Amino acid sequence: MQGTGTSPMSFDTQDESFEKESSSGGLVLQAQPQRRESFLYRPDNEFDLSPVSRHSSIGSSEYCEDLIVTPFAQILASLKTVRNNYVSLTEASDRTGRMLSNSNNTPSSKHLSEEDFSKLASETLAELDWCLDQLENIHSHRSVGDMASSKFRRMLNRELSNFSDSKSGNQVSEYICNTFLDKQQELDLPALCGDEGSAGKGSPLSQISGVKKPLCHTNSLTQLPKYGVETENEMELGKLLEDTNKWGLDVFKVDTFSSQRPLTAVVYQIFRERDLLKTFKIPSKTLLNYLMTLEDHYLKVPYHNRIHACDVTQSVHVLLSSPALESVFTDLEILATLFAAAVHDVDHPGVTNQYLINSSSELALMYNDLSVLENHSLAVGFKLLQDESCDIFHSLSKKQKQSLRKMAIDLVLATDMSKHMSLLADMKTMVETMKVAGSGVLLLDNYTERIQVLQNMIHCADLSNPTKPLEIYKTWVGLIMEEFFEQGDREREEGLDISPMCDRHNATIEKSQVGFIDYIVHPLWETWADLVHPDAQDILDTLEENRDYYQNLIPLSPSTKEAPSSQLAAAAEKIQFQITSEDDDEPKPDS
Repeated sequence: MQGTGTSPMSFDTQDESFEKESSSGGLVLQAQPQRRESFLYRPDNEFDLSPVSRHSSIGSSEYCEDLIVTPFAQILASLKTVRNNYVSLTEASDRTGRMLSNSNNTPSSKHLSEEDFSKLASETLAELDWCLDQLENIHSHRSVGDMASSKFRRMLNRELSNFSDSKSGNQVSEYICNTFLDKQQELDLPALCGDEGSAGKGSPLSQISGVKKPLCHTNSLTQLPKYGVETENEMELGKLLEDTNKWGLDVFKVDTFSSQRPLTAVVYQIFRERDLLKTFKIPSKTLLNYLMTLEDHYLKVPYHNRIHACDVTQSVHVLLSSPALESVFTDLEILATLFAAAVHDVDHPGVTNQYLINSSSELALMYNDLSVLENHSLAVGFKLLQDESCDIFHSLSKKQKQSLRKMAIDLVLATDMSKHMSLLADMKTMVETMKVAGSGVLLLDNYTERIQVLQNMIHCADLSNPTKPLEIYKTWVGLIMEEFFEQGDREREEGLDISPMCDRHNATIEKSQVGFIDYIVHPLWETWADLVHPDAQDILDTLEENRDYYQNLIPLSPSTKEAPSSQLAAAAEKIQFQITSEDDDEPKPDS
């Protein structure tokens, strides 16, 4: 597969002016068939919806059956209704005297009875009043995506409250809340201080921890291996790598047949298929040196290891190859995205950001509690490039290096799971706004929109386990749960509160997977599938099948360890406070 861009240069990230070197006129949105929808499409009783704008994207007949759920797109749809009704009521003309068109085909006032005329006028006024009410509640410092994010949080709050009907359900709800919502942490000073004198322990802050001296892995080779790695199973590895362009590559078999070098083997294959070595003048030896050195810096933890990095990078590669995205992104954007996927979890210690913060770790101190692991992985990934034998970007111009670095940083930081709701809301708002506008085409003519699509792409790849063939998915579930349990064991030993889903003596794996899919994975992939329709329909089908598999494993009878209803109510109230407090911008008066 050749690189899809026409030039290795992309855009000036300083002023966000975009150099249009992509041959595409934009990303064309296609109408989707009906399928099971996520909780985002359920009625939001707390949000005063316009009855017209809630039901369809009325700006285009092609999308007339699509529901609109993001507030900005709903407002836009309502304003289009007001405009069309105004034309019908007044038979207005433009400045040249030509009659204005009515995209809704509402009858003109000449064909309306007095009663229908009065009714249409009242409906138009009500629609306009609704728009004004919504606009009055918009904070000037918020983006339109924040409007959707706030709404989705509120709806998730209601869903999680309903889901917390048992001790196991509450644990899943707390896990989702703590992991996938970006919230201000409440300071509990005694808890933060811990035992007297414990805060200052540990080694002094180093520049970048975890970085080892790179080894020149290819110096001893007289000839580079066919697939980039030395293995006794070259034929089997080659057969597996034939599926590099397919969704659901068995990366565990790749790990076995590549002598535990899955990341190196797969990324080397991807770079060759996309002709990136030639486009950016990257010597094969340099690429292999970097990839092997990078792979050496992935730790031997159950889940966030070299196999996960391989899986995410290969998934990104397949998503970049979607027909809907053909010729949309430049070679430099593709290079940056693949690089970001490869480095996104390097030197991950197998614990969460919150654990590092709670334990006053060196990394949390270095990065001020903000996307700790993501910032650290970026630092390690770029630090390794400083060795001459690993500098795969040596031939890039200064401007290209700056652009690639900015993109890679923006992409890896988007893998912080606490950014999930914002990413989802931004993408859904963008898609629905284009539908309502009637064009059905995302121009992607500026950095913000382009990086937004790529951020959601890498986020989808990072949350793609439930969309893979069932046996592969089940393997991933076992690995992530083991990593969670190991963190819980450490928390128990250190006297910390055990994080949700991390107590090996009290976890419901089946219910956690159903909740994870229903409230996180399905809404995200549903929106991505809308963006690239019909390219992701098979992925959605697999996701639904895997969800049904775990749903059928949940015991029908309640557990004997269920918590009393009073405890469940208190837990649900706690979750509700955590979610809704994000939306409280105004200070509360003292009670």
